[in-house]
Amino acid sequence: MGSSAIVSEPEHSSLTRPPAVILSCEHGGSQVPEAYAPLFRNKGRLLRSHRALDTGSLPVARILAERMKAPLYASETSRLLVDLNRSVHHRNLFSEITRELPRAVKARILKRIYLPYRRKITARIGHLVSKGSGVVHISVHSFVPVLEGKVRNTDIGLLYDPGRTPEKEFCRRWKGRLQTMDAGLRTRCNYPYLGRSDGFTTWLRHRFSAIEYLGIELELNQRIVASGKSSRIAAITFTLAESLSATLKGWLNN
Repeated sequence: MGSSAIVSEPEHSSLTRPPAVILSCEHGGSQVPEAYAPLFRNKGRLLRSHRALDTGSLPVARILAERMKAPLYASETSRLLVDLNRSVHHRNLFSEITRELPRAVKARILKRIYLPYRRKITARIGHLVSKGSGVVHISVHSFVPVLEGKVRNTDIGLLYDPGRTPEKEFCRRWKGRLQTMDAGLRTRCNYPYLGRSDGFTTWLRHRFSAIEYLGIELELNQRIVASGKSSRIAAITFTLAESLSATLKGWLNN
């Protein structure tokens, strides 16, 4: 595995082969394991809302993984039980429904759901890095088009750590490819969230160097991915896959 500290690397051309791609989807569903179902009795409306899952993210992640021929690690457990994209000490790791559970119960949730998911992905990245491969990790999410009365004026967000030069450059290139392929697709970097905010990719950056690991959160506007218009979703996913492939092909020795 790489360094235990975040490392900013100005170059990326030291890789000996194209980086491997893995995809993940931390908020793919609103399922609740049977053991914890009583906690969510009469919470059906909440479980159908964006607070329970990233609506539309999992179908896009699945298609993207198929097109990229890349492994997908996905969870369909609701983040209202435990948020797989938050660090263990983050105040929103547990929701208002689970936050006040006894410590032992929360520890079991972490042991059975949270830790296995994150360890599996971390181990896969570690294995690839040990074989000399760089890794581009695309973590797929979605966001509501309007939050607290404010319209979010973008279709796709690419989140990265500005302090890690390879991530910044990769997203700049990917954004350029996206805009070339579909000029009507509004794409912004580090929007609607900051790439350095607490998240799984942020946690992984502490374990792998900037050359070994590129952690990018792909944020999709739910206005599109939850619209039910399969042709539009398929077109956007195709554009994402083709632009990502082109970016990867041009990544070495440039």
